[in-house]
Amino acid sequence: MSAPAPEGLPFRLVATDLDGTLLRTDETVSERTRAALRRVSEAGAAHIVVTGRPVAWTRHILDALDYQGIAVCGQGAQVYHAGEHRLLTSVTLDRQLAAIALAKIEAEAGPLFLAASRDGLDGDLLVGPGYSIQEGPVAAVPITQPGELWTAPLNKLYLQHPELGDDALADVARRVAGGLVDVTMAGAGIVELLPLGLSKATGLSLAARRLGVKAAGTIAFGDMPNDIPMFGWASCGVAMANAHPELKAVADEITVSNDEDGIAVVLERLFA
Repeated sequence: MSAPAPEGLPFRLVATDLDGTLLRTDETVSERTRAALRRVSEAGAAHIVVTGRPVAWTRHILDALDYQGIAVCGQGAQVYHAGEHRLLTSVTLDRQLAAIALAKIEAEAGPLFLAASRDGLDGDLLVGPGYSIQEGPVAAVPITQPGELWTAPLNKLYLQHPELGDDALADVARRVAGGLVDVTMAGAGIVELLPLGLSKATGLSLAARRLGVKAAGTIAFGDMPNDIPMFGWASCGVAMANAHPELKAVADEITVSNDEDGIAVVLERLFA
């Protein structure tokens, strides 16, 4: 761990993933964790949510938390001001490159089940035949033809395979299409194609710059491989006990699970 942040604080910025990290399994935030984050704020540090969810799938959670600051959404593609309900930046997928990447992956692995997230505050979730979606605040828009994916700007494509597991599918996608798009795994059944060079670290660095905070003053919490770039950027990365082995392997510390208030356990110690 690097030297303490300026102004006597252990860190000036606390970056937390949502699913499997800040949120418990029932998608709530415990009062203990809320109290720990209030302590962070009262000490003069900032808390920022950094999630793979696009804004349309994140706003209701931020509103319920009365979260007024900046959030990084869409795997780093969107920097969102929650208090003002507006997008500050948004990066979209090059649809031509994504179509080529998709063709290369299917040539190697066989037909895929597909979904896509459209850009914008209210971006639709397009869902193709066979794709298994999780319940969420955005109604899925069914599509029947692959060409329907490409009719409007997208943040990302979601891939599922009828036989391959998530790790195997992500490995194939990186091997055959890694020069065209970025590939990440954000959760069970969530393998994503992103704009090349985009990651949570990209969005977090932009948001931190707006807050006047550098990587050396940042601690990050996460649970999945899509949090690895964020851990690489931040001074300290803390993995939850329920985290994917790939993230645990690069973490500076492993805390207890999201259902056991793992974030609060660490913040109570640091901001005592």
